[in-house]
This record gives sequence, structure tokens and C-alpha cells, in this order.
Amino acid sequence: MEVKDVLKNLREKNKLTQEEMAQRVNVTRQAVSRWETGETQPNTELLKVLSREFSVSINTLLGAPRMLICQCCGMPLNEDSMISREGDGSFNEDYCKWCYDGGKFAYDSKDKLLDFLMQNMPNPQGQADNERRSVYDSQLSQLKHWKNR
Repeated sequence: MEVKDVLKNLREKNKLTQEEMAQRVNVTRQAVSRWETGETQPNTELLKVLSREFSVSINTLLGAPRMLICQCCGMPLNEDSMISREGDGSFNEDYCKWCYDGGKFAYDSKDKLLDFLMQNMPNPQGQADNERRSVYDSQLSQLKHWKNR
């Protein structure tokens, strides 16, 4: 979906006129109109304001051009409700809400996350525990959060 369509759908979903949306994000009605026709797009700062005001990620506002993956556990972040938040309530699109919330990580070491995965992830192939742990460790080591640890 294009940015213009996302913004129009967001406005309509919230039952706002262009004027009301403009007031909520401190721009003119004409700016909202130009966004919705595709003539212009909100700048980075306005995307942040729209994200906070309407509780949607910037990735969603941009039409979900990137497949987001938690950089701690590797979970696909295909819904905004799964994305972590900072202490101020803004989205942190690098992590899921289970690994990072309010500026704090749930796992202070990769071993703790590996222990959690070993206890909670299914094992349909019946792999030995040491083999499964090695596979998880290898996958986690590719993620930004664990790469240099």
C-alpha cells in the first residue's frame, strides 16, 4: 500500500476530516490533502508525530516497505501490536514487545534467551537439546542485538 493510501485510511479509520487530522498533527488541511493525493509525503519529524498520535509504526505509515524482524529473538514483526515501545511510548522497530519494552531488555544475556527458547519452542523433529541450542545460538548470533556479544 502506498503512503497516500495509508494516511487516508488512517484518517478515515479515526473518523477525522482532513481539517481535524491536520489539527492533531499541527499542519494545514492542504498538507493533509497533498499527502492523500500523493503530491507530497510527511517528512521524518511528521512521520514520528503521526506514529505517536495514531499509535502506528513508521514502517506501517510508509506502507510496510520493510519486513521487520526482532533483532533480539528473530520473530517477524508483522503487526504493530508486536513492536516494542520506548519509555516515552514511541515505537522501537528493532525489537518485539517481549524482548524489549519501555527501554528495557527482557534478556540480559543470550544464554537466558536460549534457555527460554529451549523450554518453550516446539521440537517436531525430535532434535537433541544440544543440537537445537546450537541452531538457535547460530541464528541469534546473526541478529544485531547479539552480533558483537
